[in-house]
Amino acid sequence: MQCNIDAKGKAVRLVIGLAFIAAGVLLLVFGGTEGVPLGVGIGCLAGGAFSTFEGWSGWCAIRAMGFRTRL
Repeated sequence: MQCNIDAKGKAVRLVIGLAFIAAGVLLLVFGGTEGVPLGVGIGCLAGGAFSTFEGWSGWCAIRAMGFRTRL
């Protein structure tokens, strides 16, 4: 995988990924008492992990498919 995003894009993806991981953990811990489906918390964790990977590696899946992104 070749780096296809700049430093600003990496930082944004890393912050978004960490925020989604934190939200996923909170949903898994407290979501059961509020009636939030388990899949929502797992989805947040999976999406956050992938976004964190994109930020860490400098590779964006959307850009790799040929689409242009702002960041």
